[in-house]
Amino acid sequence: MTTKSRRKLVAVIKFVLLGSFLVLVMFPFVWMLLTSLKSSQGEIYAFPVKYLPNPVSFVNYVEMLWKGSFARYMLNSLICSSVAACCSVFIAILASYVISRFRFRFKGALLLFFLITQMIPMFIMLAPLYQMLAKAKMLNNLWGLAFLYTNMMIPFSVVTLCGFFDNVPKSLEEAAWIDGCGYLSALFRVAVPVIKPGIAASIIFAFINSWNELFMAVMFIDVDKYKTIPVGLNGLILKYDIKWGEMAAGTIMSLIPTMCLFAFAQKYMIEGLTAGAVKG
Repeated sequence: MTTKSRRKLVAVIKFVLLGSFLVLVMFPFVWMLLTSLKSSQGEIYAFPVKYLPNPVSFVNYVEMLWKGSFARYMLNSLICSSVAACCSVFIAILASYVISRFRFRFKGALLLFFLITQMIPMFIMLAPLYQMLAKAKMLNNLWGLAFLYTNMMIPFSVVTLCGFFDNVPKSLEEAAWIDGCGYLSALFRVAVPVIKPGIAASIIFAFINSWNELFMAVMFIDVDKYKTIPVGLNGLILKYDIKWGEMAAGTIMSLIPTMCLFAFAQKYMIEGLTAGAVKG
């Protein structure tokens, strides 16, 4: 086999493998989209299976948007996720800068502690968190939920941003100090602009994790006007039935903001993950 034939064979194999992977990844999304366009439960449960909706119907989207409270759920999720992402990353910037730039005892243990907190199941902390929110009168409150999400996202953001600060030459900040800047001024004027990809990646991850979180939201929110998207979709699971059409429509609509955010900041995420993975 010639070199040219071997290259063509390798290209064909890559194309088949990547195409198969794409079909595998896209199949659940396409199935949800087709389900959301079916007009009735009977069509969804039909046997033999009807893969394509006939006729195409937007009744499930109408039920969710105009007759249901999905728009309210989306607004609630947007508020909680945005507040949690911005606050957690801001706090993480300060914390990770201190950890990266200063030497103190138990520095390595502190980073290890942040990593260990990510391994703790959330249900273990349910009782103390419930008591804390109850005493603070923050149950059934979006700000209480945003506060929890902020605390959940801080450890991950700190560990991520520490790698970026480690790659910023300290000489840049020393030059700023000579010009009269203090620590905070040098941080936000010199170091933060350099690690923009890492900050963008941290914000996106924090936003998406908060957007998709269900367990805490179900436990601490039971008033309809404060429910987030995962809680609202969970409410479509009834005692004797599941509203698959409406759930599929709600899921498709809930994917749109995160897909747009990811598409817009994909460049920063790739740069951030690549830069944060290499130290020195």
